[in-house]
Amino acid sequence: MQPSLSPRSPGPQRPPTPETDYPELPTSYPEEDYSPVGSFSDPDPASPLAAPPGWSCHIAADKQTLYTNQFTQEQWVRLEDQHGKPYFYNPEDSSVRWELPQVPIPAPRSVRKSSQDSDTPAQASPAEEKIKTLDKAGVLHRTKTVDKGRRLRKKHWNASWTVLEGGVLTFFKDSKTSAAGGLRQPSKLSTPEYTVELKGASLSWAPKDKSSKKNVLELRSRDGSEYLIQHDSEAIVSTWYKAIAEGIEELSADLLQREEGEPSSVDFGSSERLGSWREEDVRQNAASPSLNPGGLESDLSRVRHKLRKFLQRRPTLQSLREKGYIKDQVFGCALAELCERERSPVPRFVQQCIRTVEARGLDMDGLYRISGNLATIQKLRYKVDHDERLDLDDGRWEDVHVITGALKLFFRELPEPLFPFSHFHQFIAAIKLHDPAQRSRCVRDLVRTLPAPNHDTLRQLIQHLCRVIEHGEQNRMTVQNVAIVFGPTLLRPEMEEASMPMTMVFQNQVVELILQQCADIFPPH
Repeated sequence: MQPSLSPRSPGPQRPPTPETDYPELPTSYPEEDYSPVGSFSDPDPASPLAAPPGWSCHIAADKQTLYTNQFTQEQWVRLEDQHGKPYFYNPEDSSVRWELPQVPIPAPRSVRKSSQDSDTPAQASPAEEKIKTLDKAGVLHRTKTVDKGRRLRKKHWNASWTVLEGGVLTFFKDSKTSAAGGLRQPSKLSTPEYTVELKGASLSWAPKDKSSKKNVLELRSRDGSEYLIQHDSEAIVSTWYKAIAEGIEELSADLLQREEGEPSSVDFGSSERLGSWREEDVRQNAASPSLNPGGLESDLSRVRHKLRKFLQRRPTLQSLREKGYIKDQVFGCALAELCERERSPVPRFVQQCIRTVEARGLDMDGLYRISGNLATIQKLRYKVDHDERLDLDDGRWEDVHVITGALKLFFRELPEPLFPFSHFHQFIAAIKLHDPAQRSRCVRDLVRTLPAPNHDTLRQLIQHLCRVIEHGEQNRMTVQNVAIVFGPTLLRPEMEEASMPMTMVFQNQVVELILQQCADIFPPH
């Protein structure tokens, strides 16, 4: 029905009571940040201040009871008919209805129920379950930087509808424009892009080197993944920080209580725990065996005794390495550690690659410039990391570009590049010198100050690349081409700088100068 009242002006006449209900869903997209404050409480339904989920209630200056939609800020006035029955009036469009409009909220995937208070807890209604597990929801910018321990090369910032409920943080794929329809029908919000379990996670403010954006949170999950979360509003980010941190703290406390309440395998490795078990065994041996005949404690004692004997017989990590059961990886290993482990001045894999390329590929067009098949390169990498008997003459590695690609990958994945971080700025300063003789002399002196594994490996690599350049008529690889390929791989800063394009030019020039002055920098033995 259409009451004959102007908007916002109920006037002296009381608005008519509604004849029927026409439930309406919100037509506008909700605010970017939603915290269901007050939605978890269960006030007395008979009280005039009892607010349904998604609504807040307060008394206005004119003693009227106002209900505010926490999503759309829409306001309704609570009135009573001549029989004392409450109904609601919207001064915005002069509409009336017996009940407040329902507020749709993204449905959680699961509801955690506790059986501590009673053996058969009462079943909550679907609407009540949805509200009670929702801690926070809103639009945030997020990106994933590490996937289960593997660092991702690029950051892809996206805005997504984010829901925190039941100890799980979910980033939905829905964009801001499509999430409005999903809120009208919560079942449509069922395509989460990332789901982060807060149990065992950690949260902190991201340092500047992680992102140049402001108000950035860094979330590390239990499986080794890392996420950056951002919003332009510092207040909104702060409320998210508080909500996520409280969720992590609550779950950590529950986990700690469970671990304290039951024996875990972690305790078995503790020398303190083993010591206490030794004392228990002495007391058990001295006591009469008839104290616990066939009881549960005797069974537990036998299990502990067997576990303790197994752990005491467990071989050390060093002995497993010596017997060859555990093999440390080659890719991603520190250069000095790898050379020491292999008892070689230059890693064996580098020597094998150089010998193979020089034996059958120096005249290959685009050597080191053309990429090999990535899947085959990864297979070769796996073979190197898990099998000492590497044969590069095997038919699987017949493509020379696969071998050169694997060699470049080895140098890229060094934790510290062949030119250590501590030498980066010194080499850049040296290459900027105007006097050619002084520039060459300075670069030569810096190369000679490199650690022995770095110096010896660089020597063998540069001498090999010079032989590649000697076949330039066949492979079309000039000094400049080789320097462009290897400059950013061998020489890079510890942290990205603002002038990276210009810095890359200097990196290439350093490698180019070393290639040109190879005989002077690395004189024959």
